Amino acid sequence: MKSRHKIGEIKKIMIAKTLKTTEGKINIKIPSTLGEVTLGQMMEIQEMPVLNDLGAISILSGIRIEDLQNVQNMNDFQVFGDAILLLSHQIKHLYNSDAIPKKVTFARYDGSKTVNVSNNLSVEPAGAFMAARDIIAEEINVHIKRYGEDGWEASFNPSLKACCQVLAHYFYCKVTGKKYNEYEAEEFCDEIKKLRVTEALPIAKHFFSFYPVLSKPKISFFHRLRRYWRKRQEYNHLKNLSISTQ
Repeated sequence: MKSRHKIGEIKKIMIAKTLKTTEGKINIKIPSTLGEVTLGQMMEIQEMPVLNDLGAISILSGIRIEDLQNVQNMNDFQVFGDAILLLSHQIKHLYNSDAIPKKVTFARYDGSKTVNVSNNLSVEPAGAFMAARDIIAEEINVHIKRYGEDGWEASFNPSLKACCQVLAHYFYCKVTGKKYNEYEAEEFCDEIKKLRVTEALPIAKHFFSFYPVLSKPKISFFHRLRRYWRKRQEYNHLKNLSISTQ
């Protein structure tokens, strides 16, 4: 009996091809399944101003787009274009998945850290909860302003950037063992981007599915943004003072 691969497991199947360029040859490998794609890679693709195959191939293969542009025959990219289309369909299905991984491993400069993930997710401490709540509220409000309030839940899919931000606040204390710090939690997004999208998206989707009732912003986004930058400047000033006195 063939075993089924659960969400979050890695099944390493790469699409590989050697293409002729104006300067020689180039070896290109891109993932064929989402289990090999990081959240950061998918964020880069989602944030592209104009989505095109060359840009997506560059992100997934790690090869500069300038080098890809020197391939002699554009038809050689067809196999990669088909794979990218398949990945786009897979991520649509992933948005609809309710399977939350039981464990997530962070590979960091100071060693790997595995964190248990409970089905009964809760954001702790209070500062992390409030930050995640505001991110969720902001994302929902932007969607409603753009598409209308009637039946917004049916058409709502949060951006991967917002998903990354929520997970950064959720995982920061659990992974680092430090007390909660809003700005350091924001910077923890760099670690979240390294997670496989099949791990990160189902967890983030839970928060966006179950937390809207708690996500009523107390102040406008622009007031929050102004307050954020003021506090950020104060934090950087104190951080620089600390470094200079060491």
